[in-house]
Amino acid sequence: METDEEIIVRVASPEDVDFALPIVAEMESSARARGTGISKRDPMDIKKKILQGNAVIAFTKSGIWAGFSYIQAWEGGRFVSNSGLIVVPEFRGLKVAAAIKKKIFELSRSLYPSAKIFSITTGLPVMKLNSRLGFEPVTYTEITTDSSFWAGCKSCINYPILAGHHFANCLCTAMLFTPPELKDPVLLSTAD
Repeated sequence: METDEEIIVRVASPEDVDFALPIVAEMESSARARGTGISKRDPMDIKKKILQGNAVIAFTKSGIWAGFSYIQAWEGGRFVSNSGLIVVPEFRGLKVAAAIKKKIFELSRSLYPSAKIFSITTGLPVMKLNSRLGFEPVTYTEITTDSSFWAGCKSCINYPILAGHHFANCLCTAMLFTPPELKDPVLLSTAD
């Protein structure tokens, strides 16, 4: 779809909670269409993220919903996940995902400036977006060990693989952004 209409990407506000059901439905529909695993989201959890200011939403200028993503802090804010990135099919290919990903990354850095930010995905487009923002592929041992994060994967069709590998790997690729001040200066000087 081509649209001349401007897409507005902003931090979600309380007026956006009515989009929780369409967001969850699109996440599930998209995962089925791609034949990939995705943990199912509860609309109440999406509403909570919106009300807490931990979500980003995209609309056309005339108010048509185009996309969404949210953040979740883990281990007392030591880690933050960028999750639930979804773009309505009619708006794919218009750089909406890139705009959402950039905005959710900025929100993560603003709210949790010292946190390591991670994302897990099976999708190459998301991997490319993450790479442009400074994320690097890592093993699962480099991201949160919080059991409630991994419990969120239980509804994914690939959960038996994850559990069978003792939560060390799965079909998703883990990617991590480490704030510059947390990078090991000794390792940085030897990598050159």
